[in-house]
Parts: sequence; structure tokens; C-alpha cells
Amino acid sequence: MAESKSWQSIPTHLTLEQFEEFVLPHLKQGTRGPQPKLSLHAIFNSILKLLYLGCQWKELPIETEAGRPEIHYTRIYSSFRRFEAQGCFDAIFAESGSLLCQKGQLDISVIHGDGTTTSAKKGGDNLGYSGHKHLKGDKVVAFCDRNCNVIAPFIAAPANRNESPLLQTALPQVTRIAQKVGLDLNQTIVSLDGVYDSRANRKAIFNRGMIPNIPANPRGRKTSKRGRKPIFNPAIFQERFHTIERVFAWEDKFRRLLLRFECLSQLYYALKTLAYSLINLRHLCQG
Repeated sequence: MAESKSWQSIPTHLTLEQFEEFVLPHLKQGTRGPQPKLSLHAIFNSILKLLYLGCQWKELPIETEAGRPEIHYTRIYSSFRRFEAQGCFDAIFAESGSLLCQKGQLDISVIHGDGTTTSAKKGGDNLGYSGHKHLKGDKVVAFCDRNCNVIAPFIAAPANRNESPLLQTALPQVTRIAQKVGLDLNQTIVSLDGVYDSRANRKAIFNRGMIPNIPANPRGRKTSKRGRKPIFNPAIFQERFHTIERVFAWEDKFRRLLLRFECLSQLYYALKTLAYSLINLRHLCQG
């Protein structure tokens, strides 16, 4: 068996130095009310532990002190809700992309996009029934570069929505993040699945100075469509199985994301954003 590469190790626990460098500047500390018994470093690692183990909040393994838990799980949950409401997880994700850009870890000559569907067993908002997957849940569309780094926040929708129209909502997010971190997406190849094959999607990509690489979707035609053939490079399209599909496989490492148990969609998406941030930070947290 081949030895695994160090950059493929996704961090599930941050040291104090890593926490102070990547996370602490984006956490807003309250000035009113009692101070938490644990440090923000310990509270944040407890959230990471829940994300990785997939347990319930009340089942979090909390250290005991003199026979009593050092903190109640509701205090950790309250901190998570406060971080989500203040946009801390989005800020951590944006900073992870900026750091990768500064260190030259991003390869945006080709960006790959795809969607993934998650089943919701307990119900909630922003859900729909997918006849293709035979489940009720939601879906997200995400983009990554050639080095399996997530470069844009995902776009979420109910599972019964077609992925193709979501691309026109996701592309402005990609360009916004690129401008924020100083990336030039001019002549970048956007590789997508055949479900995104439409004139509107290709035009939206061309209008942003990028080049679409989408296989033609026959949509039940028995003969090929007349006219000029669209731009398509099969070799670049094959990369998606080692990039965006690998990112989704790494996402499944966090068991809390395998099934959606949060009834409030913003809480589930906050955990997913945190998982994508950890995937990006794998380059910076080695060892």
C-alpha cells in the first residue's frame, strides 16, 4: 500500500498556536455575562470534536474535574450559535483561502465544480425530495482548484432543485472570493458535469472571462445536435474525480455531515463551512 501524503491529513484538532493564528482573530468575544469556564481554544476544539465524531451535543466527551464536568454541553452549543450568528465561520473560511493564495498553494488554472446531496432524517427548512436519489434533503454546489482546495462558499438549495440553474448563483460567489483574495480568474477553465450543459451557463462563464469545459448533454437525443461543437477537453474533465470528488470524500470524514440532523439549515451549513475550512488548512497545519 502506498504511503499517504502528509497534505492529505485533514486536521480535526488545532493546537493553541494554530488556533491563535487561524481562528482566534475571527472570533468575537462577548463583553457581557459570565465568562466561560473553558478557554475559546477548548470550546472550539469541542465543536471540532462534535463535527468529527458525529455525536449529539449532550454526548460530547467533556473532561471531568472533581467528579463533575468542567463545562456543560449547553455552554458549548451556545458558543457555536453565537459564532454562527456573528459570521465567524465564514470569516475563517475566507481567511483560509487568502492564506493559501499568499503561500502559492492555489492552482486556479482549472477549477472544478459539482453538487452533492445530503439526506435529512429529522426534517427542517430548505429541504426537498430528490426523485433521483430517492431521499429528502438538500444539496450544495461547491468549487475547488486543482489542489483540492475549496475556493468559494457553497450554494445550498433543496434536493428537488436542478443543479444547472444554481450555477448562475454560484459564479458570483466565486468571482467575489477571487477579488477578495487577489486571484485573477481570467482564462480560467471551469470544469463541470454534463448536467450544467446549457447555453445560459456557458454564457455566464464566458461573460466572466472564464472558459467552460462541460461535456455535451444529449438529453435523450438519438442524433448529435447540429451546429458548432462546444469547447470540451476530456483530459481536464477526468481530473474532477481526483479533485472535487476527493473533496466530497474528505467531507464525509466529518460524520456530523453524513446526515443532516439540524432542523435549522444555517447551523448545518455553518458546520459544513467549518469542514471546508479545515480541508483548506491541511496545508498549514501539517505536524
